[in-house]
Amino acid sequence: MSDLPLLGAEEEFHVVDLATRRSAPEVDALLAQLDGAEFAPELQRSLVETNTPVCATLDDLRHHLQRLRGKLESAARPLGLGVVAAGTVPLVDTTSDAISAGARYERMQHEYQMLVAEQHICGAQIHVDVPDRDVAVQVVRRVAPYLPTLLAISASSPYWRGRDSGYASFRSMVWSRWPTAGPPGHVETAADYDSMVAELIASGTISDPGMVYFDIRPSAHLPTVELRVCDACPHVDDVVLIAGLFRALVGKARQDLDDGLPLPESRHELLRAASWRAARSGLEGDLVDLVGPSLVAPPLVIGQLVDQLRPFLEELGDWEQVLELSRAALARGSGAALQRRAFGRRGELVDVVDALIEHTQGRVPAHEPPTTVPDTPQLLAAYHPTSYDEAVSAGSQVLPHYGWMFRTLDRLGPRGLLAAEAALRTEQKARDVTFRVGDGEPDRLFPLDLVPRIVTAEDWAGLTAGLEQRVRALEAFIRDVYGERAIVTDGVIPASVVDNAPGRSRLGKLSPADAVRIAVAGIDLVRDRADRWLVLEDNLRVPSGIGYAVMSRRLIRSAMPDLEPPAGVVPLEEVPDQLHNAVLSVTEPDEPGHDEVALLSAGSRDSAFFEHRLLAERMGVPLVTPRELQVTEHGVYLVGTGARRRLSALYRRLDERDLLAARGADQRLIGRAIGNAVARGRVAMLNALGNGVADDKLVYAYVPAMIAYYLGEDVLLDNVPTYPCVDPERRAEVLDRLDELVLKPVDGYGGQGIVIGPHAEPAELADVGAAIRANPAGWVAQDLVQLSTHPTFSEGKLEPRAVDLRAFVLQSRRGTGTHVEVLPAALSRVAPAGSLIVNSSRGGGAKDTWVLR
Repeated sequence: MSDLPLLGAEEEFHVVDLATRRSAPEVDALLAQLDGAEFAPELQRSLVETNTPVCATLDDLRHHLQRLRGKLESAARPLGLGVVAAGTVPLVDTTSDAISAGARYERMQHEYQMLVAEQHICGAQIHVDVPDRDVAVQVVRRVAPYLPTLLAISASSPYWRGRDSGYASFRSMVWSRWPTAGPPGHVETAADYDSMVAELIASGTISDPGMVYFDIRPSAHLPTVELRVCDACPHVDDVVLIAGLFRALVGKARQDLDDGLPLPESRHELLRAASWRAARSGLEGDLVDLVGPSLVAPPLVIGQLVDQLRPFLEELGDWEQVLELSRAALARGSGAALQRRAFGRRGELVDVVDALIEHTQGRVPAHEPPTTVPDTPQLLAAYHPTSYDEAVSAGSQVLPHYGWMFRTLDRLGPRGLLAAEAALRTEQKARDVTFRVGDGEPDRLFPLDLVPRIVTAEDWAGLTAGLEQRVRALEAFIRDVYGERAIVTDGVIPASVVDNAPGRSRLGKLSPADAVRIAVAGIDLVRDRADRWLVLEDNLRVPSGIGYAVMSRRLIRSAMPDLEPPAGVVPLEEVPDQLHNAVLSVTEPDEPGHDEVALLSAGSRDSAFFEHRLLAERMGVPLVTPRELQVTEHGVYLVGTGARRRLSALYRRLDERDLLAARGADQRLIGRAIGNAVARGRVAMLNALGNGVADDKLVYAYVPAMIAYYLGEDVLLDNVPTYPCVDPERRAEVLDRLDELVLKPVDGYGGQGIVIGPHAEPAELADVGAAIRANPAGWVAQDLVQLSTHPTFSEGKLEPRAVDLRAFVLQSRRGTGTHVEVLPAALSRVAPAGSLIVNSSRGGGAKDTWVLR
């Protein structure tokens, strides 16, 4: 958005008699005391409308909203009248025919009968500039799925004709009776929209374009979009919050349009259902997440929306204000809850009206304590992140979707968290949840932090698309380089990069041409700001972490039962079945024994043996070592556990070199024999031998080129900028910038051998410079990415620690093609204090990761 979009608001108010607190059809007397175009009558003579001037900032909008409310009250008080901003007022006579004068209103009364008599309802409408009406129509369609959330924030109409309706916004129920109310029509251009309106008029359903009452619509005369779904709000701040979110949503919609993204495909019926749920719940009950669909707690829905809009809010200068207002709205609750609290004091509806009159003018009723946004949780009082933090803003405010989590943690306090940490370690010992740092080292408890990390649905959707794309390209690369080598012949990747790859293996040629090479990929990701994720590394051999992610959820739930993941978090119970199905997919379902599969491990000496054991148990397959296998010309047999069974597939979880050096049940070397059995189609191997050709740190630099070459697509997830030292020009640049870059040995793993230039001593830089000159092909350099941080409990307090994310991508065979899916069991890894290296072998830990639906 090159220019700041202007915005404005219309607010509708109830006029009430201060003696009876009933709606009063006295708008004519009130308007006689006011002048100018800022005030206007509404259909019912007990309603009045205000119109703000066009505003550039949210502060300007707030000023005008407060000014107009104040002018209304100044004119109303001497007349014995009050002014109420709410969707409905409790005490109203819907049998009156006191409508405002004018031919249009009289025609509506004749045509719509009882609908007109019931229109004792008030809304808040926001207008935002767009370049033209074609863009307006596109924006309307793209913003529509978010409107139920805005309705929930505004919900302020629980009472109708003296009774509690059971809804937070009964105004929405009354409004929905109009024939043109609800989600917008499925049109894509201004011409389409105008044609639809013309047809509605021709049908006799409406008499003019102004009677199109969609929840959002393009203006009939101006290049603006109008938000119409919201109740009038007692608190001015809620109107400002909705305006800020709506303007950012318009900005996002325009960006999506410019980027050529398709229109959303939400069902019209589901949009109506989501709006109904928002009207029923407000901020006090679950809302519909259209992705799924599922019911999700409002703090998660609103937090997710605020996070998703952050880049647009920052561009508009609205980020900190909208963040603070969203926190305040969630802390205060809906306008409907406010009214029910007022009623609960004495059970009198007049108290509800009195409270609304006061809140409309920004005053706190005498009997009501002021509602304030909770201060920063005590646990975060000394929490001062120095880079982008995923849970706490630069202004030291907890981000909305973390608010309820940190309120729970704060109730536990340091002492409660220390007790939870002790319970966590006890549970880990009981379940033997261990990890070995290196050969010869004793097993230790898997280092798991108490504070879960949240990945929003918007982030997860972007990551899913990018990860699937990346794995498809890597699969194509592995098949190619062990076959025709077209990518080398065409000069896209130098032959030396492939031929000298540390993970290249002659056994890679043994897999059948149509075999799924990458059954399980572990892709490591980092982020350095709210709107950017980067791929740090690809793991395509025997990536670990799925089992630890699954077990982490159970351990945290056991240690802190009060921190139960809400309904909006994707559960992990089905992950082992998804993995099992991927393994079974490469077998022949019509052949006897096709489901005889096993997880192949090095055994208890493997650092991740706990995970091997857990996954095998959860998948319901045997956990085997090479010593329990025998290979014949007919296939691979399990012979170490009773009856001899032929296996159709092996899920490989031991390193290729260890397999080649291992001996089978007959004491013969078994690795090459298994490779030959794979080549003859006697057994399937997942992951395939030779996959390491695609996941070293030098080949990583060429993955974007693979995506363009094999898929013909733009890259969805960027690499960290990488400089292959084998390239003379890049090498010269690297040697010139050793103190600025991260230097990595191509064949390093687990963080070994990495030198972080800005943190290194001169002697260390001199040594790595010499190593690069001596063996340029053995090194790459990368720009230093300032990893995001996340609150981590350590020594009785929370402190910011750098985190990355290992996401797991499955590939399985579907007919003649390959199906790709991203598991929700992602593993967040945490660096030690003062470090950027998250690997467990370097003292790192992990977190339970909550992926939102």
